[in-house]
Parts: sequence; C-alpha cells; structure tokens
Amino acid sequence: MKDMKEWKLKALTDIWTGDLNQKSGRLIPTGLLGSIRWWFEVLVRGLGGKACDPTSDVRCPDQRVKEPDKPGHHCVVCELFGCTGRARKFRLMILDDRGRVIQNQIRAGHTFILRFIPLRPIAPEEWCLLDATLRLIADYGAIGGRTVFKPSEEWGIADLSPGDLDDSGGQIRVKRSRHDLPLQPGDVILEVQGTPVSSKAQLRQLLVAKHHGERLKIKITRSNGTQGEVDAWAGKQYHQDFGLVTIEQRPEGVSCSKEVAEAYVSVKNPRWRTNFQDDSFAWASLQNFWCVKGRYLARRGTNDSSFNKVLGRKQDKSVKERRGKRVIRWSDLLENKNDEISKWLAGRQQESKKVFSFKHPEEARRTFGFVKPGLVNFAEMKKRLSQAWAGFDDKEFKIGEQILDELFGEEEGQ
Repeated sequence: MKDMKEWKLKALTDIWTGDLNQKSGRLIPTGLLGSIRWWFEVLVRGLGGKACDPTSDVRCPDQRVKEPDKPGHHCVVCELFGCTGRARKFRLMILDDRGRVIQNQIRAGHTFILRFIPLRPIAPEEWCLLDATLRLIADYGAIGGRTVFKPSEEWGIADLSPGDLDDSGGQIRVKRSRHDLPLQPGDVILEVQGTPVSSKAQLRQLLVAKHHGERLKIKITRSNGTQGEVDAWAGKQYHQDFGLVTIEQRPEGVSCSKEVAEAYVSVKNPRWRTNFQDDSFAWASLQNFWCVKGRYLARRGTNDSSFNKVLGRKQDKSVKERRGKRVIRWSDLLENKNDEISKWLAGRQQESKKVFSFKHPEEARRTFGFVKPGLVNFAEMKKRLSQAWAGFDDKEFKIGEQILDELFGEEEGQ
C-alpha cells in the first residue's frame, strides 16, 4: 500500500450513508465517497474549473473521445473519481482507530480513518485538492446523507409529538403512532433513562434539553400488560443533525498554493473535458457558497420557523389538506408562489434545498448555502438571514472566495 494517505476524523454527529432500504445501521462506503466527490466538484468549480454532474445527461465521458487517456475524454473530477470506462484512481477504506474496517454506522463521538490507496499514480495537485475538500467539509459543510434535515426546538420522543400522547389518566399513554416506531398505540411510558414519568410536563422537562436523535432507554407497559424496555430517541429523527466531522490528523505533504490548484483545474488545461452545458448545476460552486458559523435556523413552534422564513415558505405547519396517505401542510407552500428566488432556495420534489442548517453540537453549529448568479445574490441571502436572526452582523457572513483563501493559505500541518 505504497503512497497511501490517511485522514483521521472524528464524527461530531452520526453520519448517514443508508442502505438499499434506507436504514442507517450499516456503513455504505459509496455514500461517503459520493459526498466527498460532490464537495470536490464544488471546490473545482470554485477554482475556475468545470466539473460534470455524474447524475446528469452531460456526465463524462465525452462520447466523441473514445480513448480514456486522450485529452477531452473526461473532466478534472473524473480524472480522480472515475467515470464510465475509466475506473477511479484510488480505493477508499474506512477504518476505526485500530485499523479495522468499519461496517456499522459511524456514530457521534467515533473516530474513523479515511485511507486512500492509489490504484494508479495520483498527481500532487489531486492530493492537494482532496485535502482541501475534506477540510472544506469539516470546517464549513457536512458529509453523507440527510444533511438537508432541518433543526427544531420542539420536543418529542421517538418521532412522536406531544399531541400523540395522553396523560389525562395520571400516566403517559401513546394515542397515535406509526407501525415502524418503537412506541405503539396503547403503550404506557413508565420511565425515561431510569427516571419515572407520569405527565407530559415531566416528560418535556426531561427531553427539552436533549438533541433530536439522542438515544434513550424507555421503560413501558404494552397494551397487553407486559413490561419491557425499548431503545428509542429524543425528538424526531427528521430533525436530527447528521454529517458533521472534524479532522484530527492530516497526512504530510499534501498542501499546495491556490495558484497551483487553479492552474491544474483550469478550463485552459487541454487535458480536461470542458465542452458541456452546466447551467443546471454550475451553482454548486464555492464561488456561490456562503456560511455563517455559530447560528442555526429551526422550527420554534407550530407557527414559527426561521428556516421557512429564509426559504420563503409559510411558517404554519398545520394540515392544509389530505390526499390519500399524503398530508399537505401550509408550510409546504411558498409565501409568494411567484417568487422565483424562494422557489429555487426551497427546491422541489427530488430537488435539494439550497440552505442547510445544523444546531448540534453547539461548537460546530453552522448554517450554509448557495446563491445562483442572475437569480439570487449574497446581498439577498444576508437580507433574509437578518430577518431570521436578531443582531445578525454582515461580518458573520463568510463567502466562498474567503474560504478558498483560507484553504490554500494555511500552512501544512497536522
């Protein structure tokens, strides 16, 4: 494994990769690899290069260039990560701190190692770009799936809301639930983490300080009279933060200057394929990126969501109508259905939002997103954020150009 390089990371939240059934119990390495590639594309575009979208019709290779090593066959990202007819240059192993392959989901607090083993020669510039990508993720972004989940300050238990529970009889009984949840209708909650509870007020006091997704042991009596303990969680999983990491150790000799990186990815470099239309995804560039550290957007109540305020959606989450099993809430709708900026920021079905926010842990709290030249600029995003956050200062708003200078300006270190 000559020339392999390792980055040692620590998970600050759980990391979601998911399996074929969208369950989180196992680690799917391709989930992490796809996320790393996406941020690598963001970095390359930010440096002035062009990167294809491997999920679109303009993905590499160029069908007119048959030989994989011929100039113009593939873009600079596919040079490292591969494309149809050209394997990626490395093998990625995800290991624990004892060097064993990780098979289960990476949980908050776990240390893990990303080991990149070259299968073909990897250029120094590629190592540099990969290192900058991982630092970009750790310092300003997130890795893996479910990073679009939004925080909430509302309390709950095992995906149930207070309205799903009844305490009128001197005990907490589940009224409503889903078949796939640990708590079912008729269950009585006796204890949470060893503390007896008999009212929703007591339960709220226990849970309000816990973050969504935090593991809990719950003692219950089932509707058939049997008692037992179930593994569950605080709040609702779709409000849980995923994908925040910090880098604990980097390999030596992987830094380069911004000028070197720009020259390598440049559209003037004849090696790279650049003759493709990227209008639909070119917004995913560090040139269009912004980040605010130490602040988050969240739902604070039924009619109060700073996240929706920034996106331009209605804040009221009460039910508007039901169409079979589908529930449509007012909060699914825009305040102004003709607002093109809000349409883009909020995304559509099967299309990601362009604003991401993370509440937990506090030391890694952040909100970041993208703008789209010609539609929405940084000034508009500052305006929307200032309406959501009291005392928001322009100096808190960092843009991609500043981050690029940081990534390529710092000294090589561990």
